[in-house]
Amino acid sequence: MKKLRILIADDHGLVRRGAREVLHSRRGWRVVGEAANGREAVRKAKELKPDVAVVDIGMPELDGVEVARQIRETVPETKVLVLSMHESDQMVRRALEAGARGYLLKSDLTECLAKAVQAVAEGKRFLTPKVSEIVLEGFLKTSSWHQHGKRAGRTTPRELEIIRLLAEGKTNKEIAAQLGIAVRTVETHRAKIMVKLGLHSLAEIIHYAMRHGIISAPSAAE
Repeated sequence: MKKLRILIADDHGLVRRGAREVLHSRRGWRVVGEAANGREAVRKAKELKPDVAVVDIGMPELDGVEVARQIRETVPETKVLVLSMHESDQMVRRALEAGARGYLLKSDLTECLAKAVQAVAEGKRFLTPKVSEIVLEGFLKTSSWHQHGKRAGRTTPRELEIIRLLAEGKTNKEIAAQLGIAVRTVETHRAKIMVKLGLHSLAEIIHYAMRHGIISAPSAAE
């Protein structure tokens, strides 16, 4: 069995521990590093150059999509497998377009993680049947929107990141500081997003983000 060097990036220690136990059960596989946020994940990928990086999509500082994009650009030999709780075709598409080789729901972690890591390490793509169905349903829905001329203009990765931060309650100034851009640039992106998606208020941006799995909807207890 081929030896594999693996990086695990997730802001929840229990998830990292569970993933590590699954991966260490395979002979020759070794978890060479762990990260609790997106920036740390990119830094460790550059330092350690693992064969596979298992990356949570919802990490602080940089989300898993941006982590996948930066790893693809700076450590192209490292294959990225995204973990997510989101059953959203848009999230799957974002991850794959950013360079991820696979998308695994956390509900399938114990059953499918080793199989997914093996597949992406071999240069293959990995989607569980459930994720494949989500992508297909999204494609069919998108095709329907195209036929009726109702689909909103395509959002860029930067616009999606700003949607997420706005929906999380960040101000324009806070978003600018986090992304390292000017406040005026954030304002310009925000205006373009609202025109492109036909949104008219922050409340509609939040609703859009929840509907498309960009952020999680609050539980009833909250």
